[in-house]
Amino acid sequence: MPESAPLSFSATRFVTSAPDIKALPDENGIEIAFVGRSNSGKSSAINALCGQKSLARTSRTPGRTRLINIFKVAEGKFLCDLPGYGYAQVPESMKRDWQKSMTQYLQERQILKGLVMTMDIRTPLRDHDRLILDWSIAARLPVLILLTKSDKLGINAVRRSVADVRDALSEFAGSFTIIAFSAVKKTGVEETRKVLRQWFDGSVASDAENTYKEAEE
Repeated sequence: MPESAPLSFSATRFVTSAPDIKALPDENGIEIAFVGRSNSGKSSAINALCGQKSLARTSRTPGRTRLINIFKVAEGKFLCDLPGYGYAQVPESMKRDWQKSMTQYLQERQILKGLVMTMDIRTPLRDHDRLILDWSIAARLPVLILLTKSDKLGINAVRRSVADVRDALSEFAGSFTIIAFSAVKKTGVEETRKVLRQWFDGSVASDAENTYKEAEE
């Protein structure tokens, strides 16, 4: 029998928005969640991966997106866009609500199989990022770290940033993959799709150094 074509992200479509885990669709299939600090390029990364300009809505006001958004890639395969976090001008009550919803989602969403964390390559591993990494370890979830906006730096600076993040992650005991990513230049897009396909197929790619080398080449 001929090999089946690799999973395509181009037909991904919006399914629903929900204020919390209780309003999400029934748990059928596999879900991969995107999480990141406000203004880290999370929505732009989703759009680039799916080859669509406005699938995930971007906002000029960081912290405005407050809903959990679900997208269907294929039958039984979903992406989840979680609200951005860590923006200083968001009210404290909203921050508390976010933390409660995030904790619920990571602890209770049974079909969640991996996290894609976006970090601006110029300011990675902020406090909330580290908090999410701790949660991922407790939930035994692999994390794909996209160091976004890599087009803002030269190639040597990109390599230094990736190396610094990789070294910093040695203090954590989780399963991490690092990819330098640019939604503008499409750097790291195909490498990211490859990791997500593996997760949707039930396997985990965790060799951060090799993944980074592939993205750079």
